[in-house]
Amino acid sequence: MGVITYADEYTSPITPARLFKALVLDAHNLIPKLMPQAIKSIEFTQGDGGAGSIRQITFAEGSQFSTLKNRIDEVNEENYSYKYTVIEGDALAEKLEFITHEVQFEPTPDGGSKNKMITKYHTKGDIVIKEEDIKAGKEKTLGMYKVAEAYLLQNPDAYA
Repeated sequence: MGVITYADEYTSPITPARLFKALVLDAHNLIPKLMPQAIKSIEFTQGDGGAGSIRQITFAEGSQFSTLKNRIDEVNEENYSYKYTVIEGDALAEKLEFITHEVQFEPTPDGGSKNKMITKYHTKGDIVIKEEDIKAGKEKTLGMYKVAEAYLLQNPDAYA
């Protein structure tokens, strides 16, 4: 098994607290409402959203994938960090054992946030993941963040 690690970072005018509430604590409600063309539902099949919970994402018809299951490994509301592992679903296909994500929302001096994500792809055997596949996944994740950011900008009282 190999491990491919990618780090990504972006800034936002939204505070870490609001982004964390929207994208981590209430993502199962917010994201399907904001992106029904991509995400049909996000449901907890085990637990209540804390560490150890299992969350199933069902994608909309016509999507590249049908379902995905994440295990929530850590939720830290004090420092706005979140860790989860993709444990099941067609996104893993025959190439990946699992994918881990570490997300950190940090405050910036201007009142916004710097948001960091470290993703580790744990491959099966000596399989190589194509750069364009990883780039496509990163773009989808950033697109979801940008949709949530736009919603928070338009609704300044949401998740305040």
